[in-house]
Amino acid sequence: MSIYIENLNKKFGKQQVLNNINLSINAGEIVGFLGPNGAGKSTTMKILTGYLKADSGIAKICDINVKDSPIEARQCIGYLPEHNPLYLDMYIREYLAFVAKIYGVDNIQKQVEMVIQRVGLTPEANKKIGALSKGYRQRVGLAQAIIHDPEVLILDEPTTGLDPNQLVDIRHLIKEIGKEKTILFSTHIMQEVEAICDRVVVINKGNIVADAKGNNIFQRLSNDKILLKVEFAHDINENDFKQTFQLDQLTKNAHGIYEIECTHDIRSEIFKYAVNTNNIILTMSRSEKNMEQIFRELTA
Repeated sequence: MSIYIENLNKKFGKQQVLNNINLSINAGEIVGFLGPNGAGKSTTMKILTGYLKADSGIAKICDINVKDSPIEARQCIGYLPEHNPLYLDMYIREYLAFVAKIYGVDNIQKQVEMVIQRVGLTPEANKKIGALSKGYRQRVGLAQAIIHDPEVLILDEPTTGLDPNQLVDIRHLIKEIGKEKTILFSTHIMQEVEAICDRVVVINKGNIVADAKGNNIFQRLSNDKILLKVEFAHDINENDFKQTFQLDQLTKNAHGIYEIECTHDIRSEIFKYAVNTNNIILTMSRSEKNMEQIFRELTA
């Protein structure tokens, strides 16, 4: 097990930030860690990396207890915090060699050149970090996170502030690195999760509220609810309609189209209902919830 969390709790003052959360991540998984601001994402990551201590519970990296053996656990982790802490006056090679020395890496020069090439820093390799764009600074952050060839990567908002081209490059890089390592990363960008992740874990108010993996991750998180959009020639009796079909949700949008949320496809029954009530269906379609809708349902 690359990452293991059991009954993890953390308070800041009177505020319960983590509430008995449980999570396990296997080797080779790329897991998106989602949640609104203040949900507990960064706190969880800081506990896993040994930056913060939990009030209670267990956190393990590669079967090493972070609390009991923090140095050994950190040797298995590559960490990129939300605010990338780089030494701006150092040259790229100088900085990466400095980090490699801290980790006790053998053949430092060879390892530095390898990660520079791997993260696409070669065109900028002779510059000081302070002269780099935000995208290249993020590459430096990723380079220092993998310089010691860790088994686990923990990335906190790795694409914040990047332009669209930089986003594509960093996503591709994370995907490539994830072929060999376990990655846990937080983000607010829904499309990023669909593009990169094998699995999604959603945290809200200190609680894990959803966990899904496989294809169409967000649709799995939606509990397989179906959305229908129906336009009738005449208004319907909404209470009667809702009771007839035992609907979870029925709303009428600004264009006069009824939006129906149901647990199974009821389009044929709606046709029969229209006939029985002397109404006419002008349009009817089935649609999937978008990622933002599902996220809001889980965290609102």
